[in-house]
Formats: sequence, C-alpha cells, structure tokens
Amino acid sequence: MADMGKILITKLHNKLLALLIQNQQILSIQAQKEDDHAIGNIYVGRVQNISVNIGAAFVDLGGCLTFLPLAEAKYAFVTNRKPDGTLKIGDEVLVQLVKEPMKTKLAGVTARISRAGTYVVVNLPMPDSDKMRKASASGMADPEHRIQVSSKLSRKQQSRFKSMEALREIADTCPLIVRTNAGELEEEQPLIEEARRLCDELLHIVSVADKRTCYSCLYRSMPAYAEFVQNAYRTEYDEIVTDIPEVYETLRSLMPELHSPGTQGGIALRLYEDDRLPLYKLYSLETRVKELLDKKVWLKSGGYLIIEPTEALISIDVNTGKCEKGRQQEETFLRINLEAARMIAIQLRARNLSGMILVDFINMKKKEHEAELIEAMRSFLKKDPVQTNVVDMTGLGLLELTRKKVNSRFEEQMRQS
Repeated sequence: MADMGKILITKLHNKLLALLIQNQQILSIQAQKEDDHAIGNIYVGRVQNISVNIGAAFVDLGGCLTFLPLAEAKYAFVTNRKPDGTLKIGDEVLVQLVKEPMKTKLAGVTARISRAGTYVVVNLPMPDSDKMRKASASGMADPEHRIQVSSKLSRKQQSRFKSMEALREIADTCPLIVRTNAGELEEEQPLIEEARRLCDELLHIVSVADKRTCYSCLYRSMPAYAEFVQNAYRTEYDEIVTDIPEVYETLRSLMPELHSPGTQGGIALRLYEDDRLPLYKLYSLETRVKELLDKKVWLKSGGYLIIEPTEALISIDVNTGKCEKGRQQEETFLRINLEAARMIAIQLRARNLSGMILVDFINMKKKEHEAELIEAMRSFLKKDPVQTNVVDMTGLGLLELTRKKVNSRFEEQMRQS
C-alpha cells in the first residue's frame, strides 16, 4: 500500500524547509526566506513609468520596482482617480505581488487581486466604471460563468460546484475558482464559508484602499510554509510534522481544521519533540536535499539521468548506466525510458524546474514504444499541481516539455541569503 505521505517543516543549513515526502521520495520542497515584500502581499503602488513597446507599467511599491503587464489595465483599481481601464504615470493602483525578482528581471505584480484558500481562490471583480460595466454585461454576468473549477476534478464534481446556489451568490460579487482540494470535502459548508470569508476580505481591502497612503501594504500573506501546506493536494499526505513550536502554533491558528494525531478527522498536525534524534536526521533530509542539488539522478534499474539547467532551457539526458541490456535490448530500453519518465516528472516538481525542457531518452527503433513512452510521460505529469505539458518529439528525437514558472528553482532558493 502506498504511503500517504507527510509534510515536514524544519530547519536545515539556516533555511526553513517545507517539504512533501512520500515513499521516501521528496515530491515537493520549498526553502523559505522572510521578506518584507512577500508573494501574495497586496499594496497601493505608484505607476512610475509606462513602456508601450514591451507592454508594461513599472509600479513602485516603495523601494521595490515591479513589472505590471499593460494588458491588465482594465482590472486595475486606481485609487487617486476614477478607473477607466487605462493606466497613467502617477496613478496609485492596487497590485498584488506574484513573482520574485530573478537575476535581471524585476519582481512581478498583477492588478487581478485574489485571495487563495484551501478549497477556493476568490478574485476581485473588475472596477465599477462605465466601460467595464459594458464589458461584463455579456455572459460573464451569469454567476455560473464566474465559477471556474479545477480541471483535475471529475466532470460530475465540476457540474456540482458550478450549480451550488450559495457559491453562485458569492460569485455574483467575486468570481472564484474551486480548487482540487474541494473534491475531498464530504460537506459543502467549509467551501462556502471559506469563499464567503475571502470575498468579504477582498471587498474590505478595496473599501479602504483609497483612504490609505501610497506604498501601504493592505494585506500581508501568510508565512510561506503555511501557503505550502495550503497549496498541497490533501490526497498526497495525511500528517504535518514540525519540530518548531512557533510553526506548530501558527498552523493551529491559521488552519483550525487540522487535528491532533490519533483523533478522527482529515489531516493531523504533530509537534516533534525528540531531542535525541532531530527531525531532519530522522528523515535523512541532508542526504535527500543533496541529491536534489546533484545533476546526476540514479534509477533503480542502474540507469541514470543528467539534469542540467541552462539560461535557455533545461536539458535532461537518459543513460543506460549500469543496466544490463541482455538479449531483449529494445524492451530493456523501453523499460529504462519508462522508469526515467516517472523520475523526470518527480524531479521537475521537486526541483521546481520550469520553462522549456528537452529530454534525450534512449533511442528506440519501434514507433509503438515511442508512442507508449510519450503517453506515459503525459500520465506522470498529470500529478504535478503546476501546469506541465508534453509538446512533441523534435526532429532530432528529443521530447519537448514545458512547465509553468511559479517560483525560483530549488537550487536558487538554497543560494538566496
């Protein structure tokens, strides 16, 4: 029987790590850092400059210059004048931080303000202006079209959530997205209560925004480790373990649905208190983190992967290594490639690799084996919460994948001070 998995939150090498571990394998990990400008924070920023050529507005958050796509101007809540779907230099605008600065790139913000919960993401509606009322007077005025549901849920579940009257009433005010975790709920009430609370919080933020000075932070996101817990699929773990009392108390207060180990319910929260064997040693985290930072990944068959991030793309090479080929060479290559495909899906998620990814599998002569490998790769990637796609085989026989960028790579997180 497969291990349901655990979320561990502990310190290692002066980093606060939050990780999801299952069957002795790290599925997802994040190295936390405390930052005044944290992802999810909502600010009143000032438009410092506009570049039509690159489609960007540069918004100052007070010592932190950020990038806002001009395509989002219609969603912008401008606090020092009546919003009209455009942005001008000097506008004071409500923005939410969504991307950290990386190398030469500025931090990214969005004018599409939202609040994410465990079961639902709630969005602010478009600002109330004449132009925007006309834009929303079509099909979007129907609350059913203002409810989106995770594509990972069944069609029956999607239909059920879209037809829930209480959700439709909330969506009439704030459009929302039902998350995958909602599919595990036996009752609808936790989903409704969370959606209503997040909608009220967003409306309160808008109501006070024009009364606050520029560069004010109107909402501070929860600690990064709490967001890690909130965003994890509830079907992948049944316990959260930490050896940090402050983390334990914070999670108890932010997530009252968590319960003590040994009691009936969903997810258990446990404070680990054995000083003789630290939590990071109990789960061999030093070794596992080192493996995630190494470019070579061994497979059980004796083959191995070489994972090399570059500026332009991620290169992954599959090698037979110590594997005995035997007489059935073609079947052996297929077996190694299928094992490699499963491991690649795990490594992309755990290392948080993104962008264009090229995989050089072991060459196979049979087209049906190639088709089986591509289909298996698609199946393995479906388990990734981050949007990941199989594009196609290139003319040189490389499998091209893409993975949406949501954060910096794990190795970069470990290097950050």
